Amino acid sequence: MPVPAPRPPATPTSESAQAEPPPTTTPPGRATTPPASTSAGGSRSGGPSARSGTYGSPAQAPGTYGSTAPAQGRTSEAPAPTQGNTAPPSPGTYGSAKPGSPGQGPKDDPSARAGIYGSAAPQARAGATPATYGSKAPPTSPGTYGTYGSAAPAQSRGSGQAGVYGGAAPAKTSGTYGGAAAGSVVAGGGAAGGGTGGSGVRGAAADGRPRRRRGRLVGVLVAVVLLLGLVGGGAGVQLTRALPVATLATTVAASMRIPGEAPSLPWPEQGSAELMIEGLGRLGGSGREDAAPIGSVAKVMTAYVILRDHPLKGDEEGPSLTVTAADVADYNSRIASNQSLVPVQVGEKLTERDAIEALMLPSANNIAHQLAIWDAGSEAAFVDKMNAAADELGMTDTKYTDPSGYLPTTISTASDQVKLGRAALKMEVFAEIVALPDARIPVAGKIRNYNDLLGVEGVFGIKTGSTDEAGGNLLFSAYLTVGGRKLTIVGAVFNQPGLHTPEQLANVNREVKALLKAVRQTVKQYTLLPADPVGEVRTAWGATSTVRPVKPLQVVGWPGLTVPVKVTTSAPGASVTAGQAVGSVQASGVRVDLRADSATGDPSVWWRLTRTP
Repeated sequence: MPVPAPRPPATPTSESAQAEPPPTTTPPGRATTPPASTSAGGSRSGGPSARSGTYGSPAQAPGTYGSTAPAQGRTSEAPAPTQGNTAPPSPGTYGSAKPGSPGQGPKDDPSARAGIYGSAAPQARAGATPATYGSKAPPTSPGTYGTYGSAAPAQSRGSGQAGVYGGAAPAKTSGTYGGAAAGSVVAGGGAAGGGTGGSGVRGAAADGRPRRRRGRLVGVLVAVVLLLGLVGGGAGVQLTRALPVATLATTVAASMRIPGEAPSLPWPEQGSAELMIEGLGRLGGSGREDAAPIGSVAKVMTAYVILRDHPLKGDEEGPSLTVTAADVADYNSRIASNQSLVPVQVGEKLTERDAIEALMLPSANNIAHQLAIWDAGSEAAFVDKMNAAADELGMTDTKYTDPSGYLPTTISTASDQVKLGRAALKMEVFAEIVALPDARIPVAGKIRNYNDLLGVEGVFGIKTGSTDEAGGNLLFSAYLTVGGRKLTIVGAVFNQPGLHTPEQLANVNREVKALLKAVRQTVKQYTLLPADPVGEVRTAWGATSTVRPVKPLQVVGWPGLTVPVKVTTSAPGASVTAGQAVGSVQASGVRVDLRADSATGDPSVWWRLTRTP
């Protein structure tokens, strides 16, 4: 395409001159007839200075959309069409034309580039700047980045500026949102002066590079550089390192309380009482706390000391005790006071087991005296051993003054005697003997157990006691089976009224039976810990799995009982699978596994690469 000769600077014209433009002149050196182009609407462009109508209108007098401006030939700019007057200098549709098609200059002409948001026409003349929708700028004022609807003045070749949405920008600088570089038609109708700039791109930066692409490119480059650094620094080692062990945290407390109100038991109105269930705890107590006479219940300590110092196992009878004349004399001296006795003869031999049976079943006071002499050499020495044993067991309110309990100065409390009863029952031979309804020994023959409650409400021991000062007393033990568990109850009811031994023992037995019946109705199986989530397994990379008991943890007890709880955890490994056992929870001898609800996911490659020790 011929290169136009430079033209002199344009001189300002008056408004009247603009209203009546002189005939069109053709600058030297320019082609008189540019290539014709046809818009999508069918209009054709005129000469170099012609302005085509908007969107398909024929070239007529200036008007609204669809009209064209008359041909112009002056070097100064024609009036800028307002919205409704003439459109940009080249016809076109919304969208650019293909190279070489009507509405565009020669395919390889760098000065004739199709615009965005409308097609472009060939370069009309050097310095000509298409007006934006509806306004114009003074023809000689320097063009700047125009605002919405303003136009830049005509500029010399190479100094055109692309408009911002209709304004003009400096040469070779892309505008934003439709602005074009020098020599191109802007989106929305603005054009720059002469030059070879490219068309504007929405979102483009001043230097021509898209900002979003540049930001993304920077991010990608950073990631690549980091990845290369990891690879160079031993990514293979990172990927093959052993994974850290997952952690397990639970919310299970160290002790839990069975819900509900504490039971109200039928405690005796007089005397004192105490109840304890092995493996569960103290069920309660009532009455006086100060020590009082306990009668023949004192013989439990006598048997305890003998079996502790001379233990028996299984069916062993143990060593023999030979009855002396002194033993026979002691027996005879007790008859007048109506004490509990078994007859003896000089030279009679009693095994240790025989002696314990005579002591505990018919409650023979003379055998208590004989065992004390046999063990310690004197009754006083033996009593000292009894009190020492009481101290060891924590029986702080107990004092023994004789091995049989006949003396009212031998005193204790229900709670102290329950401590002793629990310790004595751990001796297998002792537990067997106190559960016997009867037995047979030399000279006396068959002897009967004074405990009439044997077999009632599960009772299998321990010892009765009655005197005028002590009233009726019973240290007892009973079995209780709940939820498949066989429990042992140890209790005491002391100092029940009565005029004589049978009445005193009947009264105490009545109180014991009432208590045991109530215990069976109260001590049941309760849910201590439901099968709800109680914890979480968490991997080093943040994957989690809920942990819960495989089934509800049910314990035997009573409302209000505080139960110690033990949680044991096992190392889950780096991750867990669904249903994997990760520990257990245990209470009152019942153990339930803790399992993971679901599998934890594997770590990502990125986590493996970027993990720290």
